Amino acid sequence: MPSLKILVVDDYERYRRFVSSVLHERAEFLIWEASDGLEAVEKANELQPDLILLDIGLPRLDGIEAGRRIREVSPNSKILFVSLESSDDVVQEALRLGAQGYLLKSDAAGELLPAVDAVLQGKRFLSRRLAARGAGRTQEKETTRVHEVAWYRDDASFVDDFARFVEAALEVGRAVIVIATASHRSAIMLKLQARGWDIPAAIREGSYTSLDAGETLSTFMVNDRPSVTRLTKMLEELLEAAVKAAKGKHPRVVVCGECAPTLLAQGKVEAAMEVERLWDDMTRKYQFDLLCGYANESQPKEDSYIFQRICAEHSAAYSL
Repeated sequence: MPSLKILVVDDYERYRRFVSSVLHERAEFLIWEASDGLEAVEKANELQPDLILLDIGLPRLDGIEAGRRIREVSPNSKILFVSLESSDDVVQEALRLGAQGYLLKSDAAGELLPAVDAVLQGKRFLSRRLAARGAGRTQEKETTRVHEVAWYRDDASFVDDFARFVEAALEVGRAVIVIATASHRSAIMLKLQARGWDIPAAIREGSYTSLDAGETLSTFMVNDRPSVTRLTKMLEELLEAAVKAAKGKHPRVVVCGECAPTLLAQGKVEAAMEVERLWDDMTRKYQFDLLCGYANESQPKEDSYIFQRICAEHSAAYSL
């Protein structure tokens, strides 16, 4: 089988190493790396690679502009964006410049090789989360809404997906807020630490905030109903602190949690639905990314009315 040249472009060395290690599983792939946009353009011109994996938030020259220049100097190179950026505007712009695919870093652990294979075969590829909400379509939206729901078959899949979601955000310097049960919080931290993350340091710096779901609910629930005033105050304080701690080029904060799922597990269906609606409004108003996770005991049957109602309050839904 002939060799295929692939250029991996990301300014975070650890993430570049992760991507390269996955690609090295294929003997036919020859891998090169670049750490910023200008270097990517230079190497694309020199190597004329078959495929370029390109991040958005790059130093010296951002990924979108680098992609435009690469189209000029290496027109036969296919481009697959691999980024934490999930807004429809960014995805559409990336695809408009001629990229063949867009992969979210939070999905890369399971979708990297399928994405590479699809693009190399001339097919268009979108991360499952992007495809689920129709991202990449040329349509106008008043606000960017990233409010996703994931249905997990067990606690292990919940913890693994939340850890990957958090890790992808930390990789690009974003601040993360995790609101979960005590057992989930502990398991997520242990998994992240096992992957080399210094979570105690991240907590001290403010880039990682871990809150108990039950205690968080108590701050804004009044007589089993969410208080808009209390929720707004709590969220503004959390986001203000998180933005200050963010190190990445894009300060958008990432939140993942199970406030509504906790209420649903307690049989408080309408309270859970009200919380989902309020959080959805908050994602629009304050422009942060939110992932809600429903694990085993809090998960309704997929053909149930409750399941359909919950999915309707989110920009995307998927099961693991």
